Amino acid sequence: MTRLRSLPADPVDRTRLPLDEWRLVESRPGGDLGLMETLFTTANGYLGMRGTPAEGRDVHSHGTYLNGFHETWQINHAESAFGFARTGQTMISVPDSTVMKLYVDDEPLLLSIADLVEYERWIDFREGVLRRELIWRTPAGKRVKVSTSRLVSFTQRHLALMTLQVTMLDGSAPIAVSSQIINRQDITDDYGRGVDGAPVTDSDDPRRATAFSHRVLEPLQDWHSERRMLLGYRVATSGMTLAVGADHSVESDAEVERLVETSEDRGRQVFRARLEEGGSLTVRKAISYHSSRSVPHRELFDRCRRTLDRVRADGFEPQYQDQRDYLADFWERSDVQLPGRPVEQQATRWCLFQLAQAAARSDQWGIPAKGLTGSGYEGHYFWDTEIYVVPFLTFTEPRWARNALRFRSNLLPKARERARELNQRGALFPWRTINGDEASAYYAAGTAQYHINADVAYAFSQYVDVTGDVDFQHRDGVRVLVETARLWADLGFWRLTADGDASFHINGVTGPDEYTTVVNNNMFTNVMARHNLRRAARAVRELRDADEAAYQVLLAELELDELELEQWDACAEGMYVAKDEALGIHLQEDRFLEREVWDLSSTPAEVFPLLLNFHPLVIYRFQVLKQADVVLALFLRGGEFTAEEKRADFEYYDPITTGDSSLSAVVQSIMAAEVGHQKAALDYFRAGLFVDLGNLHGNTADGVHVASAGGVWNALVHGFGGMRHDQGRLSFDPRLPEGWPELSFPLTVRGSRLRVRLLREEIILTLVSGSEVEVSVRGRSVLVTAASTSVPLPDQGPVLDDAVLASPVGLGDQRADGSIMTSFVPRDPEDPWEYPALTDPDDIIEEA
Repeated sequence: MTRLRSLPADPVDRTRLPLDEWRLVESRPGGDLGLMETLFTTANGYLGMRGTPAEGRDVHSHGTYLNGFHETWQINHAESAFGFARTGQTMISVPDSTVMKLYVDDEPLLLSIADLVEYERWIDFREGVLRRELIWRTPAGKRVKVSTSRLVSFTQRHLALMTLQVTMLDGSAPIAVSSQIINRQDITDDYGRGVDGAPVTDSDDPRRATAFSHRVLEPLQDWHSERRMLLGYRVATSGMTLAVGADHSVESDAEVERLVETSEDRGRQVFRARLEEGGSLTVRKAISYHSSRSVPHRELFDRCRRTLDRVRADGFEPQYQDQRDYLADFWERSDVQLPGRPVEQQATRWCLFQLAQAAARSDQWGIPAKGLTGSGYEGHYFWDTEIYVVPFLTFTEPRWARNALRFRSNLLPKARERARELNQRGALFPWRTINGDEASAYYAAGTAQYHINADVAYAFSQYVDVTGDVDFQHRDGVRVLVETARLWADLGFWRLTADGDASFHINGVTGPDEYTTVVNNNMFTNVMARHNLRRAARAVRELRDADEAAYQVLLAELELDELELEQWDACAEGMYVAKDEALGIHLQEDRFLEREVWDLSSTPAEVFPLLLNFHPLVIYRFQVLKQADVVLALFLRGGEFTAEEKRADFEYYDPITTGDSSLSAVVQSIMAAEVGHQKAALDYFRAGLFVDLGNLHGNTADGVHVASAGGVWNALVHGFGGMRHDQGRLSFDPRLPEGWPELSFPLTVRGSRLRVRLLREEIILTLVSGSEVEVSVRGRSVLVTAASTSVPLPDQGPVLDDAVLASPVGLGDQRADGSIMTSFVPRDPEDPWEYPALTDPDDIIEEA
């Protein structure tokens, strides 16, 4: 992954995005529109609005999204088979209410051609409001100051507020503001609309969304009064319903004419006035969105009215204050402070703010891979949530974590159905979904990733350990743990050796690394399944001891036999985890070492990511990783491996990891820090930190990489902070990077909040609220109280030479079967080089 480890000191264009530790600021318009629209998205977990200009153009892609609001469609397989995913699901764009077009002297404000005297757009992470101020010199030479703001409310998740203020700095002119709601999902331009047809894809990139050519939002009703507009829709195939409403108010020292109209795909309110020099006009717009899987649109109209009525009664300012208060509490619980590192500080806070925008008000919906910032991955929920995002929520905002896990427990009935389809007991959570049905059409890198069951179980277990929320465990968690454990016990099988030893094997699965599919005994899957089995048995026994009546209900409801618990214990104890003694490494899967090594150091940069440039079968024949697999298991289940094993595994797998997945860098950073590759740890951290702000994967225009943002917190706290947890007990073994004077972060554990301050010579632990907490620092027990406790640190851990990571370990060595390990680069299909002259086979063997 050297291509992502060789970043400039600051990969962000500071001529356009000047540095500010608490704000993202744009100093001039234009540039990569798609990137800017994603970076300046405002969202709350339920509602998201891309950072498009109020004028409505120029844009890369408009997008207003509601979590879980989607269209379904039939997946047509060229060659189908039993159990293949049948129903595609795509998050769709709801009617766009962000447009407030401005005309001065009948000339429109268009940023791409406007003569701008001044310009600044920003979002302050403490305020959560997208603001823009500019001075426009019109074609007639008049200077006009234009100020806009956009708020998506955290406290009222169905509400967004916008303002547009126009001030004549010199001269006078007729002014018009056209505030609109536009169904862009079905209107292709101002005059036409798409035609009926099947869903199509608009790109060869499988990470991008499906596009529809049929009418998606079927109009049900449009209505308006003097200051309010309402539009209602039903989604053509999924049947979901939607209502959007907007209220307007206007203030001006000039007389204002108002016009309003609605049609099935558009609502429009126009304000006209003549402003004299020094005069101003301010339009305030309150918008409400409500959606449902089945509720009639008329009821949703009433819900919109109630939301808008509250704003009409209270005004805008209380909403802004509520937003500031909400975020003040969020930062008190979540802010990671990096004194003296302003570049990393801004990027870290931007990432944490994205986590709030993705999760805060998801309210028992899932957390999409792109949040509500773009259409990438079609708005689907993946395992990313449980492994990269929920840990952050668990240690900072436990209520949000509980909501995210409730989403999974609500999907348990459909997960049971999916397990039946694959001839298994228990439950199998879908690899990618919105409504609970499996939506991954390529099973080898989708459904075969059974590890999602263990990932979900891991998140449930971690949440209970850290929060102490036993009530949630007894009501929701235990059922998820039982059904996921049942699948492992049924999926795996016992194998006896000649000397009578027995081991438990799991075949035909895909691990996190999607460049190695449908294999036997994927190490990550087996290790995580072992944890799942153990925690399920433990959860049932804890329920039995705590609440006999609830335990009996569980036995009856799930038809659970206590002998199953003994079976799970046995399967966990006998779980097979393969290790190659010659190399001293754990095998990613049984036959991993039989493959030739992909020579990443000689691979042209332009053919990454490999999945977009090589057929899967080409990739599957090599030792090459899309993302951390074994290394991720070492982090999540670190207590099950020795320090020597972790180092050997990391040094073997790191040089053959492409980093084609945005999920990889942060995990590589954590384990590099732990084993002692400190420079690599910092390089990987920065590769994760700037995934979006630096657009390192070239697809931020499709939306924020939310899991990578969660991984940034993990890399800071688990990697550099050295924090680990075992059944809720915290330990610290810090790795503060060279050149960093300090790292500080809050943690919430079992209702107590503490702050960890890491310096080069010491770690300082302080109880902020709640009961005292016992932790350990490099084996020393420490009681954290309100009086700060300091523990001296003689060093920041081992420091290893990264030269060993430059090429795969063992190249040229003899494998166990006697063959020689070699490396190779497949030809680029777009630019194949000439075939080499034929060579005597004896010469090849001798050279090897």
